[in-house]
Amino acid sequence: MAIIKIKQVKSAINRPADQKATLKALGFKRLNHVVEKEATPQILGMVKKIQHLIVVVE
Repeated sequence: MAIIKIKQVKSAINRPADQKATLKALGFKRLNHVVEKEATPQILGMVKKIQHLIVVVE
């Protein structure tokens, strides 16, 4: 599987609990934090769920 880099660009404040949990499950700790994940269907689904809070860095 390919590796994708994901960067959090918006805050989780005033977001629903499921979106906060998704950010935490992906490993984000703060704004502008970049994590590397394998592009599995599970990870891509999580990325799609919070696409308005993150950006995929190539």
